[in-house]
Amino acid sequence: MLEMKNTPFLFPFQLVKLCIGMIDAGKAYNTANKQFVNGIRELAQQSTKDEVIESSLTKFAESLQEMIKYHTVRDPRLKSEDLRKFKEAKKQFDKVSEEKEAALIKNAQAPRNKQHEVEEATNSLIATRKFFRHIVLDYVLQINVLQSKRRSEILKAMLSFMYAHLTFFHQGYDLFSELQPLMKLLVGQLDQLVVDGAKEKRDMEQKHSTIQQKDFSNDDTKLEYNVDADNGIAMEGYLFKRASNAFKTWNRRWFSIQNNQLVYQKKFKDNPTVVVEDLRLCTVKHCEDIERRFCFEVVSPTKSCMMQADSEKLRQAWIKAVQNSIATAFRDDAEKLEKRRSTSTGSLDSGGEPKEKTLKGESALQRVLAIGGNTTCCDCGQPDPRWASINLGITLCIQCSGIHRSLGVHFSKVRSLTLDTWEPELLKLMCELGNGVINHIYEARREELGARKPHPGDPRHEIEAYIRAKYVERRFVRRPSDEELKMKVVNLSTRVKRNHVLLVWRVKSSDSGIQNSTDGSREMLANTASTNSMHDTGLPRSPQGFSFLNFLSYSPGLQLFWASCSCSLPDMAEALAHGAEVNWINTEDDKRTPLIMAVHGGSLVTCEFLLQNGANVNQMDTNGRGPLHHATILGHTGQVCLFLKRGANQNAADIDDQTPLTIAVEAANADIVTLLRLAKMNEEMREAEGPYNPSGDETYQDIFQDFTQMASHDPEKLNRFQTYDSQKQ
Repeated sequence: MLEMKNTPFLFPFQLVKLCIGMIDAGKAYNTANKQFVNGIRELAQQSTKDEVIESSLTKFAESLQEMIKYHTVRDPRLKSEDLRKFKEAKKQFDKVSEEKEAALIKNAQAPRNKQHEVEEATNSLIATRKFFRHIVLDYVLQINVLQSKRRSEILKAMLSFMYAHLTFFHQGYDLFSELQPLMKLLVGQLDQLVVDGAKEKRDMEQKHSTIQQKDFSNDDTKLEYNVDADNGIAMEGYLFKRASNAFKTWNRRWFSIQNNQLVYQKKFKDNPTVVVEDLRLCTVKHCEDIERRFCFEVVSPTKSCMMQADSEKLRQAWIKAVQNSIATAFRDDAEKLEKRRSTSTGSLDSGGEPKEKTLKGESALQRVLAIGGNTTCCDCGQPDPRWASINLGITLCIQCSGIHRSLGVHFSKVRSLTLDTWEPELLKLMCELGNGVINHIYEARREELGARKPHPGDPRHEIEAYIRAKYVERRFVRRPSDEELKMKVVNLSTRVKRNHVLLVWRVKSSDSGIQNSTDGSREMLANTASTNSMHDTGLPRSPQGFSFLNFLSYSPGLQLFWASCSCSLPDMAEALAHGAEVNWINTEDDKRTPLIMAVHGGSLVTCEFLLQNGANVNQMDTNGRGPLHHATILGHTGQVCLFLKRGANQNAADIDDQTPLTIAVEAANADIVTLLRLAKMNEEMREAEGPYNPSGDETYQDIFQDFTQMASHDPEKLNRFQTYDSQKQ
């Protein structure tokens, strides 16, 4: 009989099963690969600021996504009906085989002397064998069916598997061949990134080491009040707030000043709780009568809020921020009211303010707007501007003034033409420059570069981008050639030299000499110097003020140096726009600075312009003399007053151990001696009273204000010709 129990015909189908396992593993690989590609895409979207990373990751993700499409194989699983029939046939075959074995054993055990048992066993065996033959035929049929499908199914599965690999690797080869140039390019960039990363790491380690050496025991968080912040939040930070319940508990909350309101949040995502709805109705004050330190209170007509900062500096910062917010809110209201009145009446008069202040503000406004180009905003062309940048000398509309204020005071210092007090020297500075002069410098290449100047109705972000490109990046400034710069410096120095020689000629023609001059001739000499200064000739007050050298190199700093002496504010503004350092040192002329040369030029406005643009009032020359020394030696009382107000060190001594006070006493200049002694007394009073009186004595401030007014309106009353250097020699 045919025995089928150990037939190994199922082995090929085990290969099909292994192939199915490979396909399942491939599907899991595809799923993981898709997740990996999605991660690459998300990282590319988060790297929009890095163009190299974004473009490279996007290209890689697209190529890998294409490869995933070709990594699929048709599932070679057998039909379930064929397997079911085969399993049923095998099960029946095994059962009948066992029955046949039992019949054979029973037939062999039948006794010879019991004929009826022998016949029964024989008949059972015959029937069982007959049925077994039928089952064997069915089982063999199912085996043959599977054997016939074995060739096609195995070949089909393997062929599909191999074709999938062929397509996958062929497509991968094509895709990576396209990526190869990009990958080679990235290899070079990667080497540079590694070098830059190592350099940045060294720099960060050096900064880290430097910072670790500093003492942070008294370090406070830096808070700044910014009324023009993009998110509308002028200031924010943590404060302790005393609850209004019976226990008066203190809780730490995140406070912010926004939309003219004081609000706080318990958590970052919580809605703000309004403490003060309108800061214009409030006042802020120190609280020294409670146990806790660094406390202050915001008081409104209906309630008050007690808060505590982490340090005295932070308390002062918050108090100042609340005060500034209150002042800004009132200024904005005044600006809106002024615009409405101007629109309705067409007049410069406003009846809501005291007459004296209105006339003073309108006088400043009329003087500044009388300059060419100042009747419209310097940056957007809005008519009737009411704000100004005092270090640039331009007029601005309210929107552009807010943008200028956000640039920082090192780029632009904004002041209102109607609400702020204007010193005479600042008004003269505004009249010396103006929108026409500044735009001629800062917009010289605008049309050449095709940049569009914004209009009043343009979006704020477009106007802000233009202003930053104009003043911060200085994109439209025309850079002079070396020859043009040389001619500019030579012309300025020649002008100074010509005026200097003219002054010496006048002195010699009026008297036989300086050393032997009488009091009358010295007075004539002083009048000559002051007259020339008034006519803006830029003459130095001392014939021995400085030397004229053959310049070894030409730079914007040298242009600023000689422009300051010749009192030419447009040339000074041009030099600063070309990148001149306001504290540039002329190593060929006793290390003098533009501010020292402005002192010799005799112009108070020139000194004011340099100080507004960040000039160091205590920068010394080779002889140890700063601007205050030179102004004292030359007898320029107005400049002495200006430098003292700006924090000049009156105790500094030169190489001859002479302070400005000893120089003024030796020269018998009573006005300057008075100013220096008053400044000394005010400094001592301020140190004695500490932070409660940071500005000093009011009488001192009034006297200095009188001297400033006289220096601006009647400079001839303060000019006294000095012969200090001659006496020293």
